[in-house]
Amino acid sequence: MKKILLVFLALVTVFLVFTYLSVSGDRTENPICDLVNLDSIANIDFHQFDSVEVTASQFYDADLIKTWMQGENYRTSWSTPVSLPILWLDTFSGGLTVLEEGGGQQTQSLDLKDTHGVVYSLRSINKNPDPLIPEVLFELGLQNIVNDGISAQHPFGALVAASLAEAAGVIHTHPRPFFVPQQKNLGAFNDKYGNGIYWLEYESEGQVNWTHLDSIVEIVDTDDLQQMKMKLGPQITLDTTSFIKARLFDFLIGDWDRHAKQWGWALQKIGNRIRAIPVPADRDNAFFNIDGIIPTIVSLPLFNPELRSFEREIDHLPGMMEDADIYFLKNMPGALFIQAAEDLQSALTDSIISARIKNVWSMELYNIEGRNFTNIITARKNDLQQYAEAFHQYLEEQPYLNQPMTGSEDLQLPSTLIQCFECFQ
Repeated sequence: MKKILLVFLALVTVFLVFTYLSVSGDRTENPICDLVNLDSIANIDFHQFDSVEVTASQFYDADLIKTWMQGENYRTSWSTPVSLPILWLDTFSGGLTVLEEGGGQQTQSLDLKDTHGVVYSLRSINKNPDPLIPEVLFELGLQNIVNDGISAQHPFGALVAASLAEAAGVIHTHPRPFFVPQQKNLGAFNDKYGNGIYWLEYESEGQVNWTHLDSIVEIVDTDDLQQMKMKLGPQITLDTTSFIKARLFDFLIGDWDRHAKQWGWALQKIGNRIRAIPVPADRDNAFFNIDGIIPTIVSLPLFNPELRSFEREIDHLPGMMEDADIYFLKNMPGALFIQAAEDLQSALTDSIISARIKNVWSMELYNIEGRNFTNIITARKNDLQQYAEAFHQYLEEQPYLNQPMTGSEDLQLPSTLIQCFECFQ
């Protein structure tokens, strides 16, 4: 017994030594993009350029020990130069006006409105997870393990997600990457937001219909949808088929972060009734890929069941589930899940998957991860009916909710509307 204990203590000691070696020499500043072939950014007149070449960040560069302990992830893609167009707020879509700053914990974001009343979101590609890091990690000097974990997000994965969604018939917010120089139209946010790279995409709530759908009267967030249900009862219903399809699409692209605040709802007026059609937003965690000793341990289902890596097989399907699934989809016929899976399989043929990925990435990015993405998505697509069946079975085994779903904790709702959307009549 004593020998076993000594061996265990020796292994723990070795693990700690390599952990500290992996974070030694880490950059301490927040991740930022790096301009390529340009001198001091303060002396550049960006009006002379249509685009700039940037690397998303050199923050995640790693030596052999760091890669071994914390994973290769998407480090190469983060440091690969790409050409991005320049965004000037005063000229895009007739001119964009800053409305307010968003409240994301890792992502800097601004809500913008154009002259037609369409609302956009400007969301940083670089992330700062400091607000989510436990104080104990700062005290131990290990906070950069969490910062480095952002390298598991592909900096330009949202382009692939949107292109595949288009082919699959799933609504998306049309994200486009831009370099945003400092400019007066950023106003008080100029210093904080200027000279960075961002997604510009449609906001998943607003008064103006930017979707391809007809008779959309408004796009609302999940909280507003629940409050409308409280007022309108059976007059407002969920487009269940579209939501199942959107959730199975999440499985294909490995997007495990789909809580209630990640959805908007396009309200389609049909006679005196309203149908709520799901609008998926925020694809930061699509294609989330982790390896290395520390992330592998942290992502074990025992510790973090929701932290699933983008691999050929979904190794722990319950980790892909959200309480929003129970809330909106419990007691729905199993045939709807199978049909949605078949529709996605028909729409996303092997050749379409390959072409869509190749067409939205530069050749440099495609050569790094393009074929791997194609192979993984194709494998998941081939098994999608099995995942659909397991998804439906999981939902039927779960009880109705007895507390507000994640992302809607602040609402005061009657008990029946807390349980599920269609429970309230």
